[in-house]
Amino acid sequence: MSVAGKIAAATASTTRFTTNVSRMAARATTAAGVASSSKKGMSVPYVQQRFMSGFAAGPGTSKIPSFADYTKERSEDSSRAFTYFMLGASGAVLTTAAQSSVHGFLTNMAASADVLAMAKTEVDLSSIPLGKTVTIKWRGKPVFVKHRTQEEIDDANGVNLKALPDPQTDAARVQIPEWIVVVGICTHLGCVPTTDSGDYGGWYCPCHGSHYDVSGRIRKGPAPLNMEIPEYIIEGEKLTIG
Repeated sequence: MSVAGKIAAATASTTRFTTNVSRMAARATTAAGVASSSKKGMSVPYVQQRFMSGFAAGPGTSKIPSFADYTKERSEDSSRAFTYFMLGASGAVLTTAAQSSVHGFLTNMAASADVLAMAKTEVDLSSIPLGKTVTIKWRGKPVFVKHRTQEEIDDANGVNLKALPDPQTDAARVQIPEWIVVVGICTHLGCVPTTDSGDYGGWYCPCHGSHYDVSGRIRKGPAPLNMEIPEYIIEGEKLTIG
């Protein structure tokens, strides 16, 4: 054992010895007092010496220690106000955290700038000659923009609607009679029809033989519906699709 260990052990032994001697002295003093009282004819009950606590414990004990030194010096109202404050502060923190999480999620899910740029397409209508059709790309799909002649407009308006597989007037499919804008996808199996062809001078799908007129309506073939009309706005000579 090291010198420090020996010193610690000796100190502990000395402390225990001193404690035992004190207890024996206290007991001897109590016994002497009892004996002296007995010699004088007095009956003195035996009193147990307590060293750790002055309060009794066990059945029938009525003496209760005071904890006044450990209680807080605040009224019930102030305690209630503090509790409400902590609840409100916790709720505010949780609300802020939830809002931040939702905002971050929605920001990550939002479309990027290049996707938003592709969502709209602008076309200069002055560059399309009368009677011609141009094909542009919008959202990965072809879109046909046709500059119709007056003869083509009259033919589209003179069609018997009862003879159409998908009845729809020409006026319901255009904003300005001179311009027809349709998504260039056949409604049968998604093929891309050829322009200015077919039995009705509009579009023709060579895959399965669907014929569309100059209004994009199905006139003959297996296609069940007319060609789709995208959302668009015409302002002067500018066409905006999307």
